[in-house]
Amino acid sequence: MRIGHGYDVHRLVEGRRLVLGGVDIPHTKGLLGHSDADVLLHAISDALLGAAALGDIGKLFPDNDPSYKDADSLKLLKKVYVHLYHNGYTVVNIDATVIAQAPKLSPHIPQMRRNIAMALSLDVSEVSVKATTEEGLGFSGDGSGIAAHAVCLIEKL
Repeated sequence: MRIGHGYDVHRLVEGRRLVLGGVDIPHTKGLLGHSDADVLLHAISDALLGAAALGDIGKLFPDNDPSYKDADSLKLLKKVYVHLYHNGYTVVNIDATVIAQAPKLSPHIPQMRRNIAMALSLDVSEVSVKATTEEGLGFSGDGSGIAAHAVCLIEKL
C-alpha cells in the first residue's frame, strides 16, 4: 500500500464557471486555469500520481498542450485512474478538503463524492470530501482563490 498527498490552488476571476469535484457551482466568479481549473480533482489526481511515483498532472497533462485547454477535469481524473491501473495500482480511498470562503459547498458535496467515486471505480463510501473556510484569512479567506488538499491510499494489483 502507498499513500499520496496532493494540493492545488487557483485564482477566482470573473467570467469563468466554478467547477469543483466535477460539479458546476453557482457563484459570481470561477477558477482561472488552462483546464476547467477544478482544484479538488487536480489535488486528487496529484495525490494518486504521487502515491504511485508517476509525477503529477502537469507532467501528464501539460498546460502548454492546447488539447487540454478548458479540459473537463473529471475526464482527466478518469485518465489518471487508467494510468494507475496500467502501472499496476488500484485506488483504495480518497480523503479531500476544499478551502474556500464562498460559496457554501455542503449542498454540492454528495454529487462531488459520486463523481469522484465513479471516475475511480470506487464505492462512494470510499470517497470523503470536506469543505472549510479560513475564517477570512489568506487568499482563500479574502475570496481571491480556492485551494484543495487530498490524500489517497493505493495498492498494487
